[in-house]
Amino acid sequence: MAEIKRIQVQIPEGLEARYVNVAYISHTAPEFLMDFVTMLPGVTNPKVNTRLILSPLAMKMLQRALNENIKRYEDNFGEIKVPHGSTLADELFRGGNNPDQPEG
Repeated sequence: MAEIKRIQVQIPEGLEARYVNVAYISHTAPEFLMDFVTMLPGVTNPKVNTRLILSPLAMKMLQRALNENIKRYEDNFGEIKVPHGSTLADELFRGGNNPDQPEG
């Protein structure tokens, strides 16, 4: 088996970090598209601020990395509880049902 080498990734100075709390995910046969939005109270027409385009293999590997990282996070800090009700945006921004109540 080939040796896996770690890639040294550089983060450019001044790179702008973005907070996102809404994602739209779609796909075609050759690619997945992920559009990210920052939804804030009172904003009626939010705009996509980041778009990622990934191959199906890259998306599958991203899914695996996310699952592994969520598991590690929950092992350290406890289960991430997902609110349930009408929509997550309603829960977070319009005071829907109790956001501390777990889904299920």
